[in-house]
Amino acid sequence: MQRLIRISVRELVSFVLRCGDLERGAFVSPQSLLAGTRTHQVIQRSRPPGYQAEVPVVYWLERDDVRIQVTGRVDGLVAQPDRLLVEEIKTTRDELDASRLDNPLHRAQVRVYAWILATQCGYQEADIRLTYVRLEPFATLQLEERCTIDDLAALGEDLLERYLVHVRANAAWCEARNTTIHALRFPFATARPGQLELMRAVAHTIGNDGRLYVQAPTGIGKTVSVLRPAVQALEAGHVEKIFYLTPKTVVRTAAEKAVEDLRRAGLRLRSLTLTARERICFQETPPSGCNPLLCAFARGYYDRIHAALTDCLAREICTREVIESLARQHSVCPFELSLELSLWSDLIICDYNYVFDPRAYLRRFFADGGGPYAFLIDEAHNLVDRARAMFSADLRKSTVLAVRRRLPPDQQELRRQLDRLNRFLLELGRRGDTGAPAPGWTRLEQRLDGLPELLRDFLASAATALGQRPNQPWGDALLDLYFLVTAFLRVQELVADDYVTCVERSGRDLCLRLFCVDPARNLRDALQRGQAAVFFSATLAPLEYFRDLLGGAADDTMLDLTSPFPPENLHVMMADRIATTYRERGGTYEQVAAAIQAAIAAKTGNYMAFFPSFRYLRAVLGCFLMAAPGVDVLAQKPGMSETERQAFLDVFGAENDRTVVGFAVMGGLFGEGIDLTGDRLVGAVIVGVGLPQLGPERDLLRSHYDDAGAPGFDYAYTFPGMNRVLQAAGRVIRSESDRGIVLLIDQRFGHARYEHLFPRWWRPIERTRTPAAIRRSVECFWSGIRDTHYESLEEMYDDGTPW
Repeated sequence: MQRLIRISVRELVSFVLRCGDLERGAFVSPQSLLAGTRTHQVIQRSRPPGYQAEVPVVYWLERDDVRIQVTGRVDGLVAQPDRLLVEEIKTTRDELDASRLDNPLHRAQVRVYAWILATQCGYQEADIRLTYVRLEPFATLQLEERCTIDDLAALGEDLLERYLVHVRANAAWCEARNTTIHALRFPFATARPGQLELMRAVAHTIGNDGRLYVQAPTGIGKTVSVLRPAVQALEAGHVEKIFYLTPKTVVRTAAEKAVEDLRRAGLRLRSLTLTARERICFQETPPSGCNPLLCAFARGYYDRIHAALTDCLAREICTREVIESLARQHSVCPFELSLELSLWSDLIICDYNYVFDPRAYLRRFFADGGGPYAFLIDEAHNLVDRARAMFSADLRKSTVLAVRRRLPPDQQELRRQLDRLNRFLLELGRRGDTGAPAPGWTRLEQRLDGLPELLRDFLASAATALGQRPNQPWGDALLDLYFLVTAFLRVQELVADDYVTCVERSGRDLCLRLFCVDPARNLRDALQRGQAAVFFSATLAPLEYFRDLLGGAADDTMLDLTSPFPPENLHVMMADRIATTYRERGGTYEQVAAAIQAAIAAKTGNYMAFFPSFRYLRAVLGCFLMAAPGVDVLAQKPGMSETERQAFLDVFGAENDRTVVGFAVMGGLFGEGIDLTGDRLVGAVIVGVGLPQLGPERDLLRSHYDDAGAPGFDYAYTFPGMNRVLQAAGRVIRSESDRGIVLLIDQRFGHARYEHLFPRWWRPIERTRTPAAIRRSVECFWSGIRDTHYESLEEMYDDGTPW
């Protein structure tokens, strides 16, 4: 089958001929780009009659196995019977020195344009002109030469033949890959209940360019069940690339494991794990841009990148560790190597922001509207709050003043711009609190008349300063503010009825906030960058809530799978006489400690106790240590490093001969994404219904959804809270052989608002309202006794003693 490849003239020249250093170069702002566009137009209008501007060109290379379409747009063209002139215009801030400006890539680009036009129009020679334009002060430099058609053809054909080597190598790879996909068997001896149904749903969704929302409980094997049909869609030609999107490193590790499982089943696949620049950079303090004077991995980067890329592609599976190893071996920047590799990878495992974030999405794939891609969004319950953050923006007065103070006296215009911006923010802070969600907050009209103009004026002044005065002591702070303001303006363009604009005052500082209360519209737009999307999580309940907030439509498919494990392996209890609300929890510390002690009494093993806050955790921990001195205890601390997190989990060994209880916070490091199978975890105690902390932003969410006719309190508090509860409970049963207990502690668990959110495989839930009832209930579970003479164990074993 003949493959079709599209590439621009600029991309072709850059791919084949680039050499030398990787560098950010002189600062180039969007305003500079706009000025460059206008300068192009000025130059073009100054040319004599017969001059054609912005002329599209297309060239086709036909081979038996491939068709390559080369496209471009010529800045200027004069086509007369006896003369062909092709012009390329470049803008610069540098001095107009011909020896410094004569760039081989620029010259090759205009020569290829001339070759295409001369070939198609029958010219035997062509004049080519490179026009460099300095913006400030305005000046031009023209470099001209005459080339024969033979010289031009030699360059153009050589570029295409060299590029064709890579195209054919990739085509051969795809053919070999597809052969293994066609023969791919399921990587395990049998499928678990729900896996076949999930795989069929994913295959149908990708094949029909749809969207699918799946709640697939822990243990189904959802990662491999989603990946396998997506990979098969590559062979079928439904998609060209798969983006596996995750919120955390631990989830990326699970995706990498699933790829390895498929490889052991015979699959060949080029998989790349994309790691953020600041995390993978070899520099001790990652710079805002690459500087070959300071970094050996940027110096001479393009001279070594092809060899590094070849080695990476030969590895097929490129995790962070592989990228770092090969980047050091070839002395190239690991992040830029990853981006190069992404163009040739079948599967890209990366963070949500590389597809959804307006500041960070991969423009090499999505700048022109996207393509035939499948998005697989794992742990999709996390995307709601992540998307709110992506599509929101803040501007702090203190940040503006900090940059203002660092500017030297000779930056008068820039200092005046920041003074005007500071005064504007101060005026916003003086407005009243009408409609405010909390003291110190002011809710504003959506439009902020005058602010966009102020911000654009600042960007123009900042661009001039950064371009004319590089490497200044104040440069990094100004650049950070430049990017912050640019992002703020980008978000302001998105503001509509699903946003709230407000000012938060804190002491002498204030923050102007564009808060995206409902990310659905923005996510829906971002999903257009691909063809199909599958959202999946163990806790996507209620499904309609997540479908609506994640950009779905009423006719999108939803799939709610049941647990694949025997329900009798999990014993769920409810202590619904303890009130853990913020106002009442101060009197419950000893009660909760006694309940935990009772829950762990019947079996030596490893347990986790989850709390709504660190303060509550520490208070109960103190009581528990006095009540259970023979139990090994460890507690999560705020801001734990990856090393500390792993040391915490390492304590939960299956061979422990003493009971271990880990105290942790719901929704934190240990509340989801950890996999403690078998006897590494035999029980979880969940204290509270997991409500997010009360605050102005949550109240804004509540008001927004109430006004929209949805249950505002549930959308803002109940559903996110129960998601944390379900995630914490999901740590217990991870495989067919696991057995364990879950104890829910809170009066509210007994209310219908929460009970209808419980998974159906939890039932029946035992109401155990005293320590004695809890102790007897777990004793019966671990010993295999199922008492049927009483409606609840509490009825039989409630000794009437207080907590």
